[in-house]
Amino acid sequence: MAPSETELSRIPFWKHLTPAERAELAAASRIVDVEAGVAVQGSGHGCAGVVFVRAGSLRASMHAESGRQITLFHVEASECCVLAASCVLPMVTFDIVLQSTERSSLLVVEPRTYARIAEANAHVEAFTFRQATERFSDCMWVMQQVLFMSFDTRLAIFLLDESARTGSEALKLTHEQIAQHMGSAREVVTRMLRYFADEGYVRLSRGTVELADKAALRALTVQA
Repeated sequence: MAPSETELSRIPFWKHLTPAERAELAAASRIVDVEAGVAVQGSGHGCAGVVFVRAGSLRASMHAESGRQITLFHVEASECCVLAASCVLPMVTFDIVLQSTERSSLLVVEPRTYARIAEANAHVEAFTFRQATERFSDCMWVMQQVLFMSFDTRLAIFLLDESARTGSEALKLTHEQIAQHMGSAREVVTRMLRYFADEGYVRLSRGTVELADKAALRALTVQA
């Protein structure tokens, strides 16, 4: 579905485009609605282009050949992800998978057109590299956790971040899903969650982890 001019005007750099660039970008843009769990691009799904989230949420992750995954960041409503568009940023040589975490509506710009406009328009180029830098910083934060933090600290950070992101203390996540987000094994996650439950930090039920003592979890993150 083609986006309206009102939809396109929400793109941060839209006001800096020439009339010809606006027409070109509009012709190369489409609205895509996806259900939860759908891979938008990456890992064999190709490069859809530059994705702006109208509603919903996307998970950006890296996948190993073994099947293990790790969440790098989330792209929420009114946000954009250019780092996953390797066809727009040829210097990005690693594959990032974008997958919807809930029913989502996206505005997707065809990559060749976006790259051509970014090359010609300094405002679009600046926006692109600023977005890429911010997302790359998110990736480095994840790598820092994996390399230098103990698993209990990492898990506490993950639970608190998810609570803040979703606005809920009851996280609808299985142990397997948490393991995928953290790039760990389910058995490791289960052992640590049971320890957290024994200590009173969380309450566990089927498919749900409820944060019972946020102060205690935050105290674990101070060790980072």
